Amino acid sequence: NKMVDRQNRVGSKFGGGGVSSSQQSERERKERLRELALETIDLAKDPYLMRNHLGTYECKLCLTLHTNEANYLSHTQGKKHQAGLARRAAMEAKLARQKGETDVMMPMRSTTQLSRSQTKVKIGRPGYEVSKSRDPNNNSRCLTFELHYPELDDARNRQPRHRFMSSYEQRVETPPDKNYQYLLVACDPYETVGFKIPNEKIDRGEGKFVTNWDVDAKVFTLTLHFLDELTKN
Repeated sequence: NKMVDRQNRVGSKFGGGGVSSSQQSERERKERLRELALETIDLAKDPYLMRNHLGTYECKLCLTLHTNEANYLSHTQGKKHQAGLARRAAMEAKLARQKGETDVMMPMRSTTQLSRSQTKVKIGRPGYEVSKSRDPNNNSRCLTFELHYPELDDARNRQPRHRFMSSYEQRVETPPDKNYQYLLVACDPYETVGFKIPNEKIDRGEGKFVTNWDVDAKVFTLTLHFLDELTKN
């Protein structure tokens, strides 16, 4: 092995260790970040890490391959992954603004027993679509939520569940806004997601509150109507 003479480099003092190259400094920086990540990051909760059939690791955010967990962790501290996370956050914030009064609150922790006892790795957030319309008969407002669970196994026995949560139950937004409530949809092992909707009475009449679970397509649909002013009076 060749000895590196750093003592006689330009800018170094006699008797000192010499000036490290920028490449060496960068390698040391990455090693420190990797060691820190190994101590603080729980890979079981990383939604972008996937182990393939070859035994190597993939980053679903950056579409990169990694030989081991340490190599993947080093990648997560790099500029490419961090930039990808920033783009994802910006995109989700933009979508939330576009939803207006149906602003999506994700991720939101479910308080159901299923969520508390869950020990498996979460797949991630389901794809979703939210549409607004009006009832042609009484002009009442209508919301339809469509959630996609393409990677769900045993769809016949794992139908998504839903419930409503008041603004005082949730811990995502503070202070709570009494003008809104939250519709939660849970389907293990996907993350539970919540939708922020107006805190108004929901019409439970026939055909006004409908849920459907398409087992083959793995699509859950929920349609609700708010009570119009004439009905409430």
